[in-house]
Amino acid sequence: MKRIPHTFTIVFALIVLAAMMTWFIPAGEFLRETVDGREVVVNDSFHYVDSAPQTWQIFSALFNGFVDKADIIIFILMVGGAFWILNNSHAIDVGVMSFLRWVRRLSRYKLIQWLGVENIIITLVMMMFSLFGAIFGMSEETIAFVVVFIPLAIQMGYDSIVGVCMCYVAAHIGFAGAMLNPFTIGIAQGIADLPLFSGLEYRVFCWVVLTVIGIAFVLWYAHRVKAKPERSPVYKLDSYWRERQENTQHSSLTIQHSLILVILLLTIVALVVGVLKFGWYIEEISALFLAMGILSGIVDKQGADNIAKLFLAGCKDILSAALVVGLASGIIFILRDGHVIDTILYGLTRSLAELGEVASLGVMYVFQTLLNIVMPSGSAKAALTMPIMTQFADLIDVSRQTTVLAFQFGDGFTNMLTPTSGVLIGVLGIARIPYGTWLKWVWKFILALIVIGFILMLPTLWLELPGF
Repeated sequence: MKRIPHTFTIVFALIVLAAMMTWFIPAGEFLRETVDGREVVVNDSFHYVDSAPQTWQIFSALFNGFVDKADIIIFILMVGGAFWILNNSHAIDVGVMSFLRWVRRLSRYKLIQWLGVENIIITLVMMMFSLFGAIFGMSEETIAFVVVFIPLAIQMGYDSIVGVCMCYVAAHIGFAGAMLNPFTIGIAQGIADLPLFSGLEYRVFCWVVLTVIGIAFVLWYAHRVKAKPERSPVYKLDSYWRERQENTQHSSLTIQHSLILVILLLTIVALVVGVLKFGWYIEEISALFLAMGILSGIVDKQGADNIAKLFLAGCKDILSAALVVGLASGIIFILRDGHVIDTILYGLTRSLAELGEVASLGVMYVFQTLLNIVMPSGSAKAALTMPIMTQFADLIDVSRQTTVLAFQFGDGFTNMLTPTSGVLIGVLGIARIPYGTWLKWVWKFILALIVIGFILMLPTLWLELPGF
């Protein structure tokens, strides 16, 4: 497999491509007006203007992009730093394992025996990680859980794929069906000038549907593997895990861990209440997560210096994701200053106008899905695509909230198969599953999720849904 360019390289190449487009695409503009506090395009107002080809502006566009998206960049850094402090306590790790041990003790009850304790464990763990993905965008953190759940899956008679599905796949199904994920929904809605986390009710429904389908698929596969282990595409590869004699030792849940988990829970509750009742936005949410991180560090008995170092380590870890938001925003500046965005929108609307809402929505969804294969950063895609897609949605009378949903699903599902995802490659490396083997196993499931995602978007075109 050829080496895939760095995300920064891809984004800068897109900036150069955007500059080249300003030399060949006629410049044009729509008139805009402010309606209910947001700027929208006036229908049938497109007109051509003088061309403004971009050259050296590819460099100033980077600066302008960073300035324009400074609030979102800082938000990402603060959230990343806060969670790094929390994760250093290993409270989530220990909490998950304590939860598993508690569930397994319930096997003495007849109802639990009838349902199957293994089925319950898979279901509850996947629900937990799906919630983590849906609420605070758990992704990279799943790498640490692979070495916990693969041995557990092997011990229950399954394979390493089931172990990966329990944490990684579950978290990314939740990531795709996000309810309160600040890295995707928060950023996309902010760029689309929508109330933060609006449309929550239907997103909860979508999350339930996707999570139930994901759990059902994994349970079906797990039963097949348990009945005939040789059916597993990683049966021979799993000999490494089966031959391991040492059982991983896990710490007991201490009062310290419990307090940190309570802090996390209260943070999530405060986030929901603050956004829905008090209209919190990026500034307030950043402060909330920062407070969570500092309190977690204090409970973890870290000194002030260590808390500061952990926060900086978290910022460093997520810095590239934060910076790529500014880089991607530079593309928009090139297209905007070259006066070709509106020309592109005008061409799209003319070519798709006769296709209707469903086909137009499908085009947006396919575009977001394919783009995610080469650019898996949700924050970067939001900065790149939402300014254009929201205006396109206005012109074809599709809700901006529906456009955000198309971005959300398009960003989420293909994360589980794209080779450009460092998280996926890291998970597969720890699991000792070759990428080709994983791709051959997962692609049909991902295709099914993509189709289901499109079906879930259709009601937003025809029904009066809250926030849509």
